[in-house]
Amino acid sequence: MKKRNRERLFFGSTTVGDRGQITIPKDAREKFDINPGDKILVFGDLDRGMGLMKASKLQGFAKKFFESFDIDTGSD
Repeated sequence: MKKRNRERLFFGSTTVGDRGQITIPKDAREKFDINPGDKILVFGDLDRGMGLMKASKLQGFAKKFFESFDIDTGSD
């Protein structure tokens, strides 16, 4: 089983622009391999705050998750 890295990082701060946009700090983009055009998911918990995740990180998980529900309908 792959061991999870529990390292906590702080990359600085950013300002929300007039159109609601933010700039992800360069060090964070490099560490998480975020490139122009990448889809970013935004999660939130009203008590704990917000988090960002690169959408491609969930693709493999989602595929395995939905395959686990593959039900034989007898239509073969």
